[in-house]
Amino acid sequence: MKITTPIFIGLTLLTLNSFATASTGEELTKKNCATCHILTVPKPEQIPTLKAPAMEAVLFHVKLAYPKAEEQKAFILDYIQNPSESKSVCESNKVSKFGVMPSVKGKVLVKDLESIADYIIATYPSKKFVNMIKEIKGNGKLNSLKNSPFLMNQDALPHLTKILVENWTKGTLGLTDKQKEKLLVIRKETMQGVKKIKKALSSLEAEVMEMIVDEDVELKDIQPKVEEIAKLKAQATMIQFKCLKESVQILNEKQLEYLLPFWDA
Repeated sequence: MKITTPIFIGLTLLTLNSFATASTGEELTKKNCATCHILTVPKPEQIPTLKAPAMEAVLFHVKLAYPKAEEQKAFILDYIQNPSESKSVCESNKVSKFGVMPSVKGKVLVKDLESIADYIIATYPSKKFVNMIKEIKGNGKLNSLKNSPFLMNQDALPHLTKILVENWTKGTLGLTDKQKEKLLVIRKETMQGVKKIKKALSSLEAEVMEMIVDEDVELKDIQPKVEEIAKLKAQATMIQFKCLKESVQILNEKQLEYLLPFWDA
């Protein structure tokens, strides 16, 4: 008994010490993730110097792609150990900007990775970040409407080329090389046609604004310019319709559901 008592005490102290030094999910996240991913809502002046997307943004996109918590955890554990561009849930332009994260396989214990996943799923995105994204998107829609060359600007009429660019490299969308080749041709024709019209519209609209404030100009003098503007906007709208129709024919039902979940094609 005298021989075993010191061993028992030693084991007890070791066990207690292990509990004392065990890290929480929050501590593990700060230790292993914060060197690249900012763990707070980024301020505007911080955004240009970020090494990687903020953790708020990462989980915002993870939860958009995977609604269930178990799916979110499975994705996170797989991605951080076996990262690839095709698995990314962020916009394609963000992947191009930041690159694919390095694998942490063998560098962090799997049980610690699970604790990190549980913590970030429970913590992010914050209500503040979600509200900020809604405000940004709202402002973006307003600015798009102000500068739109189209006659119709309802949400029910998606600008598919823009949505495709944001999701171009995502494995969840699964574009084939053949699809990409065809869609790039459509995008090029669409962008060139709309760009040409926008330039003409800008000049015409500036002329009309000058005519409106000119006391010597009557409404009947402005009407031809307004009709010309309407004609150009109609042309741009038809280019948009053509793009939408042709793109839909290239994409399959699963891809359309992914890109346009609320649009009845």
